[in-house]
This record gives sequence, C-alpha cells and structure tokens, in this order.
Amino acid sequence: MTEKAARQLKAGRRLSRRFQVFLVGEGALVGLVGGGVVTLYRLSLSIAENGLRTLTSEFAGNALLMAAWFAILAVILMVVSKLMLWEPYTQGSGIPQTDAEVIGRIDMPWHRVMAAKFAEGTLCAFAGLSLGREGPSVQLGGMSGKAVSKALKRDRGEERLLVTCGAAAGMSAAFHAPLTGVLFAVEEIHKQFSAPLIISVMTASVVSDFLVSQVLGVRPVLKLSFANDLPHVDYLVVIVLGVVCGIAGALHNKGMFYAQTLYDKIKKNLPYARLAIPFAVAGIVAFTFPQLMDGGDAIVEMIQAPGVLATGAIVSLLIGKYLFTTISFASGAPGGTLFPLVVMGSLVGGLFGVGMINLLGLPSGYVSNFVALGVAGLFSGVVRAPVTAVVLVFELTGSLDSLLSVSIVSIIAYVTANLMKVDGFYEFLLAKLLGTTADDPDVQGESETEIHTFVVGMGSAMEGKLIKDVSWPEGTRVITIDRSGQQIVPTGGTQIEALDTLLLIMRSETEEEDEATIRQMTRGGVESRWTPTKR
Repeated sequence: MTEKAARQLKAGRRLSRRFQVFLVGEGALVGLVGGGVVTLYRLSLSIAENGLRTLTSEFAGNALLMAAWFAILAVILMVVSKLMLWEPYTQGSGIPQTDAEVIGRIDMPWHRVMAAKFAEGTLCAFAGLSLGREGPSVQLGGMSGKAVSKALKRDRGEERLLVTCGAAAGMSAAFHAPLTGVLFAVEEIHKQFSAPLIISVMTASVVSDFLVSQVLGVRPVLKLSFANDLPHVDYLVVIVLGVVCGIAGALHNKGMFYAQTLYDKIKKNLPYARLAIPFAVAGIVAFTFPQLMDGGDAIVEMIQAPGVLATGAIVSLLIGKYLFTTISFASGAPGGTLFPLVVMGSLVGGLFGVGMINLLGLPSGYVSNFVALGVAGLFSGVVRAPVTAVVLVFELTGSLDSLLSVSIVSIIAYVTANLMKVDGFYEFLLAKLLGTTADDPDVQGESETEIHTFVVGMGSAMEGKLIKDVSWPEGTRVITIDRSGQQIVPTGGTQIEALDTLLLIMRSETEEEDEATIRQMTRGGVESRWTPTKR
C-alpha cells in the first residue's frame, strides 16, 4: 500500500468513527423527540379511556343517556373520518406505512401524520374501539425521526435510519420495553443488521424509555409474572403450546385478512361507511361486555390470578376480544393490534394452562407461566418476529427463568405458522399498501410472498435495460432501487444500471426458480451478491 493510500484509509476510518458518533447523537435526539410525543400520546389515551369508563358506567341502564352515548359516537365517527380523509396515511396501525417509508416506497408528510394520528388515536380510545397504542406509537416515533432528519437536512439514506430509530423509540415508549423497541425496529422495520444501525437505534430506544419513566414511572405497561420454570420433563407441554400458538396465530391472520376483504366490498361513502360498523359495535359492547373495550389491560391481570376466571369466561373473553379487534382493525380505523394481541396471547396461554393443570395435575401456580408463554407464542405466530417476542416477554416478566421455555414456544409457533402458509401480519399489510397482495391478478392465488434483494452486476443481461423491457418472472414486482445510496421508486421507464440494488417481491410457490432466473439476469463478470429477506 502506498503512503497516499494509507493516509486516505486512515482518514476514511476517522470519518467513519465520527459518523458513528454523530449517529449516536442523532439517535438520542430522535429518542428524545419520539419519546416525548409518545409519552404525551399515552397520557392522552389514559385520559380518554378513563373518561370512557366513567361515562359508560354512569350511562348504563338509562335508555336516554345510552342513546346520547350513541350520538356522541356518531360525532366522533365523523371527526375521525374527516381526519382520515385529510391524511390517508393514518389509517390502520401505522406500522406498514412506517415499513414503506423505510424502504422508500412512500413519502409521508410527517407533520400531518403526527397531528392526525394523535387525534384519531385519542378519539378511537374514547369511543372504546378494540385497538392498541403500539402501532400508532411506532408511526408517531417514525415520523419524529423524519422530522429530526428534515430539521438536520439529512439525505434520504440517513433519513431512513432515523425513521427506524423513531420507530424503536415509539415501541419502547409504548411498551416501556427498550430492548423490545430495538429488536422490533431491526427485525420488523429495517430488516438489516449493522453496527451503526444497532447503536443508533438502541440509543433512541433507551433515551425514549428513560423519558417515559420520568413521566409515567418505571412500572411496565403490563406486568407478567413467571413462577419457577417448569421441570424439563414437562417441556413436552411447552412444545405443544408452541404448536397451538402457531396455529392460533395463522388463524388470527387468516380471519383478519378475510375481514378486510369483506370491508373492501363497501365502496361508497368512505371511510364513513366502514367505520360506522366498529363504532356501532363499540356502543353495544360498552353496555354489554365492557371488558372488551380498548386494549384490555384488566383482562391480563384477571387471567394471571388463579381461579378468578372460569374456563367458560376465558373462552368468552378470547372469542369476544378477537371478534371485536377484527371488526375494529379491519375497517381501517386508526389504531394498532399489538396490545389486543398481547391480551389474546395471555388468554390463549391461560386457557391452555388451565387445561393442562386439570389434565396433568400441574401446580396451579404455573398458570402465570402459561400466560407469559402464550403472549410470546401468539406474538411470534402472528407477527413472525420470534426474537422480539422472546425479548418482549423477558422485559414484561423481568425473569431470566422464562428465556428457555419462551424461546422454545416462540420458535415452534413461528415454524408452525409458516407451515400453514399464511402471511405474517405486517408483511401482508405492507404488500396490500404497496398494491402487491393476492388480489393483484399477477399474484392471484398465492398465499405468501417473499422479498429479496439483488445487486445488478457489471456487464449483466439486465444492465442498461428499462424495467418494462425485462422478462420478469410472473408475479415479480420491483419495489425500490438503491443507487449509490439514493432510493428510487421505479416506473416501467426506469433504466437499470450496474451495481443497482433491486428490492423485489416474488411469489413464494416459485421462489427458487424465480430467484435462479433473476440471479442469472443480474450476474455480471463476477457472481452477484444477494441477500434474501423473508417477509
């Protein structure tokens, strides 16, 4: 190496170290902003939920007041619908939109999204819809990261990283679980592991959690308890629970997706006509089954106390919570499903635990173990993020004793759900947002899609061609092109250049053949590198 080259290498290393230090500082700033926004959001939701329960409990039994409550719901419905029309990117949980923002497929106006989502989430909580705070918190955090990026005038590549930092800060503040925020942002949002990414995301998540703890206290949002671990001879029961959670996760997603297709048949007076259904159901639930309203925190506390809930009550709560959450979320109402998902996971685990205690004579104190295992298993089966599921339960229990059994349940639930050929929850929602669902005639009939990245080699058959001129395998879609750090949203007239990184959606049934075909087209003078990312 020449002296000049050595000096350049040394200078490059100094710049790289300086850049990583800057990323830590920017991550902390994002954590401060995102954590502050989500803290205010949580406070707003708490006030709304307390007001809801106070009013509905006083109105119950009085026909005139109950009718007045339905009138209030009608007004809230109108306001939420107007806000959704003003900013369409706020419908649903917000996590698929954050995914799409990170991969460069959409460009959300951060100020409009934050204002609308904050107001919509609060109003939906006051209305009693069975929705969670975590999805909106992730979107609010992500948009906080984008706001910081715009303020600092960062380029698109660094902006994507700061959006990921914001998503981690939002999840951390929502669950009061910083490691869960880190893992969720990396495993579900960014889907890439690198040292600068991890350290900046972790900084944002920790700063956000610290801020929340100063305002709301250090107590977790949900406190799960874990008794002494099951004897290893009884771990066959843990394996069976993993299978049960995997099947339940696949069925959960299948039902949610089907409900969305039913709502899609409503074509007129949108979004009013679709939202009218969950708002009407919320009014009925408020006076007939109030435990199902909002996230369902109280259900988790009841299920962990031995003997408080009979088997029939657990079944009723599980079915009721799932149906109400499905009706609420599938309508496109602005809110998430993660908190209701945790509640349903606790019910699945509690129901399984009661059954095993009655069948095998296990000590009743193990019910709380099965509740925690059910949370991890259903989370893994639905979201397909098993590492995040393990870390979430660890942070909610604070017990290292749970790691082995929780890991087993999460892995088995993940494998079982995938074997049932049902899409992961947020992967399906992202594909639908980008217009690449099974409803697309080019991918019709597919139960699952995969996302891969390919680098176009120099001198390859694809270099220099327009996207519309490439003979893509059936059902393949080009989502984004990364060209020298710049994200390009392609059209048919976009020309492909050497060293472009193509992000493609492919059909899972013909994945191996299509992958081989595209690798052949992108192979240049040397073998192209490629990184498959399962969705």
